[in-house]
Amino acid sequence: MKGLSAGDPRWIGDYRLLGRLGEGGMGRVYLARSGRGRTVAVKAVQDELARQPDFRRRFAQEITAARKVGGTWTAPVLDADTEAATPWVATGYIAGPSLSEVVDDQFGPLPHRTVTGLASGLVRALGDIHRAGLVHRDLKPSNILITIDGPRVIDFGIARALDSAVQSAGGLTQTGALVGSPGFMSPEQVRGTQVTPASDIFCLGAVLAYAATGRMPFGTADSGVHALLFRIAEEEPELSGLEGPLREMVVSCLAKKPGDRPALETLMQRTEGELKGTWLPGEVLAELGRHAVQLLDSEDPESVEQPRAEAVGAAGPAPAASGPAAPSSWPRREEGAALTPSTPPPAAPQGPSAPPPSGRPAASTPPPHGLYGPPAPGPYSPLQPPPQPPPQQPWQAGFPGPAPGPAHGPAPGPVHGPAPGGPGGARPAQPLRPAVSPRRIAHALTVLLGLHLLIGVIAVVVDGLVVGKLDSVQANVVLADDLRRIPGYGRLRGATVGVETAEGLLALSVIVLWLVWFWRVRVNAENFAPGRVRYSSAMAVGSWFVPVCNLFMPKQVMNDVWSASDPSAPQWQGYGPKPRVRRGIVNGWWTMWLFYFLFSLLDYESWYGETGVEAAQETVAVAIFTDFFSIPATILALVLVGRLSSMQSDRLTGRVN
Repeated sequence: MKGLSAGDPRWIGDYRLLGRLGEGGMGRVYLARSGRGRTVAVKAVQDELARQPDFRRRFAQEITAARKVGGTWTAPVLDADTEAATPWVATGYIAGPSLSEVVDDQFGPLPHRTVTGLASGLVRALGDIHRAGLVHRDLKPSNILITIDGPRVIDFGIARALDSAVQSAGGLTQTGALVGSPGFMSPEQVRGTQVTPASDIFCLGAVLAYAATGRMPFGTADSGVHALLFRIAEEEPELSGLEGPLREMVVSCLAKKPGDRPALETLMQRTEGELKGTWLPGEVLAELGRHAVQLLDSEDPESVEQPRAEAVGAAGPAPAASGPAAPSSWPRREEGAALTPSTPPPAAPQGPSAPPPSGRPAASTPPPHGLYGPPAPGPYSPLQPPPQPPPQQPWQAGFPGPAPGPAHGPAPGPVHGPAPGGPGGARPAQPLRPAVSPRRIAHALTVLLGLHLLIGVIAVVVDGLVVGKLDSVQANVVLADDLRRIPGYGRLRGATVGVETAEGLLALSVIVLWLVWFWRVRVNAENFAPGRVRYSSAMAVGSWFVPVCNLFMPKQVMNDVWSASDPSAPQWQGYGPKPRVRRGIVNGWWTMWLFYFLFSLLDYESWYGETGVEAAQETVAVAIFTDFFSIPATILALVLVGRLSSMQSDRLTGRVN
């Protein structure tokens, strides 16, 4: 553990900070003590994530669910404030090393008995997490702490919030945040598909293999992260050294397909009673004892006895604390808490000149939100009310609904504007593309689709005339071999060429405008439900031109767009089974479009290019089938464009919630 630096706060909520335990992609973790003397771990979210409204909303939802997990096999959740300028969460402090430190630095590969006990505890921890409606998403050795009573899992319930922030930012955050660790990710995470509780089962298998062999089952990232991810998704693990029932369990957990992995109930039965007695080697037990003694000897840093206003820089930065005697160099990244904003400690009823009580702020202490914002310009006067934080917006407090785009007005604070402090402030987070009503594009697209429908009806009429003429001359042997000798051949061919030319030119216009409309509604949906629309905007448009992918990827995007835009769709917060959304229009349109697309691949020649009547009849028959599906596909596309554009426009203008 390191001492507090000049830039670290001395208080977070009601918790007095003792030192810094570690720093990760999500924020800094501090060792702290509560007002009643309990030792806790407090994680303060990094500024870049704190400026993202969607992260705040998701963070509030996830830590609310994380509190349901309990503290038997996980770090107990104690407190949180998701509305602070710097959101934070406090959990119980677990006095023990991480599994990675035990294996890499202290002991090496663990005995078979210890690994089976580890499996028993981890299976039960995942059971508690999954029953709370969460998926851990980042189960790895550094997120597993070793204690005398068994393993404890940390960092649960937060990866989903970070995942949403990463997707909204279009990739890795500036600090390199990555949801999942390359050596312990599941194939679903590698491929970017839906992550279910089965993903944690795969990660469990990788962790157990690492604990038993001292190496990651798919190799390290020394040969490149992309090569490592490819091995996870496509190749078999290296499990030499594993034998017996433990090997069988690890192999079943590392199945590539989620459906082939064992359920948690099955794993609980296989590991029942394994975690008993002295399950750890003697060397690890001795290290745990030394760590406990060092933790008891640690003292509060002297700097925290100063008034809080001085400690956090209201009157200048406090000097760096020397820090307590380090109980261990083991870092902590404990996350997850309840949505119970901490109440700042009340100021003592003293005059402005009275000395503050020991270790507590004076009456002139700035409000809690000043702990992490820019330094105050000067001391607060008791005759003047302290500055109030900007009013909380619904989308900041975890309520469903879109982040404000241009239709809602500018976002408050530094979310869409410059960072506090002018040019010297922190760099603002990249905002989402603004949401704009798609009505104008939809009107133009409706006109083109209407013309396409009219041309389709005309094409059916012309093809019907051609079929009638070919049937009338089929018995004539002289005419059957030379289509040009059929009476009225020139007029029929001219009509067919005219229809085909009009269809081709109109199709190009429809394709271009359709892609523009498709991109716009997808961008709007991302504002309505950040992180819930599959694929990026560019990929959503480009997937229409990728062979094979164009048969399912645009439909997945449209499903997400419809669910995010439909005000009557049930709101799903990510816990429990996903509710069913009525998408009859989307499914009907997509079915007709697929049939039309497949038949259009066969309709690549015209009847007048054939050498005989029979061949011409077959070609016209395919053209008629193509038009048969083109007409309902166009009608359903008109309904889809009108309905979806209206839903999004109503949401943007505030006519629906």
